[in-house]
Amino acid sequence: MRYDTIIVGAGPAGLAAGIYAARGTLKVLIMEKAGIGGQIATSWEIENYPGSPPDSTGPGLTERMRQQCEEFGVEFATKTYLRSHQTEAGFIVETDSGSIETQTIIMATGAEPKPIGCKGERELRGMGVSYCATCDANFFKGLKVAVIGGGDTALEEALYLTKFAAEIIIIHRRDELRGAKILQQRIRENEKISLLLDSVVEEIKGNGQVEGIVVKNVKTDELTDVSLDGVFVFAGQKPNSEAFVGLLERDARDYLITDDEMRTNIPGIFAAGDVRRKSLRQVVTATADGAIAAVNVIKYIEEPK
Repeated sequence: MRYDTIIVGAGPAGLAAGIYAARGTLKVLIMEKAGIGGQIATSWEIENYPGSPPDSTGPGLTERMRQQCEEFGVEFATKTYLRSHQTEAGFIVETDSGSIETQTIIMATGAEPKPIGCKGERELRGMGVSYCATCDANFFKGLKVAVIGGGDTALEEALYLTKFAAEIIIIHRRDELRGAKILQQRIRENEKISLLLDSVVEEIKGNGQVEGIVVKNVKTDELTDVSLDGVFVFAGQKPNSEAFVGLLERDARDYLITDDEMRTNIPGIFAAGDVRRKSLRQVVTATADGAIAAVNVIKYIEEPK
């Protein structure tokens, strides 16, 4: 079976692309190796997506997107993208369960936050452990939280959290922060923020909700229990772009490089969402990317070759 476009990834970018492409009368397949929804499916409260109701959840939002896709005729398949190569008619996409023909491809494989790997992190994700202050800061009004990391992102997010949390502890394994000097100055001048350097988190504790952490001093090995209500992890993000090595152009951090129309370096292959290089990774920007990619897929198919 031949498709007009195959979308690799069923997060908000892929789902939005599916809606727009199918509304443009394209024959669309969305491939996803795991569950539908991407990173946002792990967030149980959504407040900053325009128009979402007060009780909106990540799984609920993406489920509505999936239903819209199916209403317009989008097909879904649980498959793992392996590689693709060009043909005279478009592309052959190879998966873990066979090959599929398509005219175009939209890569929407997303990115994943780098975990710190301590005990309790996985179990309490979404229950006090967060990887996005912009998404979740509002749920920690008047509470005490930890920010793990010492780079620009960690410092920027810690400063953002001061609008909500009563107390923020920045925990960093080195003896000094790595972020920009101006950010470090702002951090040190803010009365809500304290620093815990030369330290790593050994365990995140809680019964259904974060209640505290165990911190180890990397120089003395001393362990300290710290009571708090939330943990924000900013150890970096990793784009899911490994499968595109040798095919699509990536930047120094492995994000796919596109132009403003979501076009990659290969005509007929587009990218959308967190897997591409961009300044803000949120549901709203992912869906916008998906819409732009789909519209340009339609234009590409309609252009005389």
